[in-house]
Amino acid sequence: MTTTSTSTPTVLSTIAATRELVRAARAEGRRVALVPTMGALHEGHLALVARGRELADLVVVSIFVNPLQFGPNEDFERYPRTLDADLAALAGRADAVFAPSVAEMYPAGASQTTVHAGAVGERYEGAARPGHFDGMLTVVSKLFNIVQPDVALFGQKDAQQAFLVKQMVADLNLPLAIEAVPIVREADGLALSSRNRYLSQGERVLALTLSAALGDAEEESVRGVPAARAAGLARFDQQPDVRLDYLVIVDPATFLPLEDDATGDGLMLVAARVGATRLIDNAPIHF
Repeated sequence: MTTTSTSTPTVLSTIAATRELVRAARAEGRRVALVPTMGALHEGHLALVARGRELADLVVVSIFVNPLQFGPNEDFERYPRTLDADLAALAGRADAVFAPSVAEMYPAGASQTTVHAGAVGERYEGAARPGHFDGMLTVVSKLFNIVQPDVALFGQKDAQQAFLVKQMVADLNLPLAIEAVPIVREADGLALSSRNRYLSQGERVLALTLSAALGDAEEESVRGVPAARAAGLARFDQQPDVRLDYLVIVDPATFLPLEDDATGDGLMLVAARVGATRLIDNAPIHF
């Protein structure tokens, strides 16, 4: 694929300009990759961009804090908006940034037509954040229609999101490939997240409980699903200041909980609140 320049990416604020950019690229026979984000970029996001560069000639990063996927008591207003820093981070990596306003994406004030995430979208993160995945899939479907990429890149850290996007693409016969890029972690195991910046120094130490629980479960996986689950839960019992939301082992092909006697591949999902910050993590686990 082509090599990008070291300059700051072209910033596009309208749907029309973004479509025109993509049309011009298509006329030159170029493949297009889309990396949907809400900004506040970190090395995890940049890994998605790097993978997009390997797969396509034109890499478009969308930066849009989507109000549809935030509940009434969530952090939409305080979610970090760092466009200048994001553009600096993307210099030499992405070709274009689509950074629309809410009015550009939802000119009627709200989307009257939405995508329903289905039964899996009501579990785990969906149970904790009702309507979140409907809002996410709605904006992702809009981005797919605007950019019409050959491939879109998502982070494996948001495993349920990646699963639901793949399901939507398959169910609606959308003509693009979806790739989930592995989690990027700090040296001590903490999964990178835009919300990590909310953590105090002490809370950041407590946040390591999530990745530690995943590691404990993996060590006990030779004894089966119940032992692995119990090991993960035990880690949270040792840290009462970390409030566990859920810990579940699912079949990665269906995202339904594994039976206790299951063998083969699984995926452990965990969500917990550290102080006022809600964090998620996951890891593959084999039985």
